[in-house]
Amino acid sequence: MGMISEFKAFAMKGNVVDLAIGVVIGAAFGKIVSSFIEDVLTPLLLKPALDAAHLSKLEELTIFGTVKYGVFLSAVINFLIVAFVLFLIIKGINSSRKKEADVPAAPPAPSNEEKLLMEIRDALKNR
Repeated sequence: MGMISEFKAFAMKGNVVDLAIGVVIGAAFGKIVSSFIEDVLTPLLLKPALDAAHLSKLEELTIFGTVKYGVFLSAVINFLIVAFVLFLIIKGINSSRKKEADVPAAPPAPSNEEKLLMEIRDALKNR
């Protein structure tokens, strides 16, 4: 029974749950990027090249009828878009952290000893 409870404690830790959520969101984001490439980018930018090759999708590009380099090109474009979006997200996070770091911290409150010394100083000034 101890091993099961240990596994449950491990699986329910914040890092594991966060990782699982990240994987699910990443998979959904991957589908969005694939749709963007296949349904938006390819028709807009690569339409003339695909028409010249008598193709409708980038994935249909082949060499020797068997080597599907169009699938590879699509994967490269997917990767570049994902990498660029992640770069923008990380850049935004870093700039917000930098702004937080630039805000000066409030000076710490004086300690009891400092308060006592200030009272003594003020008392000596008033004499």
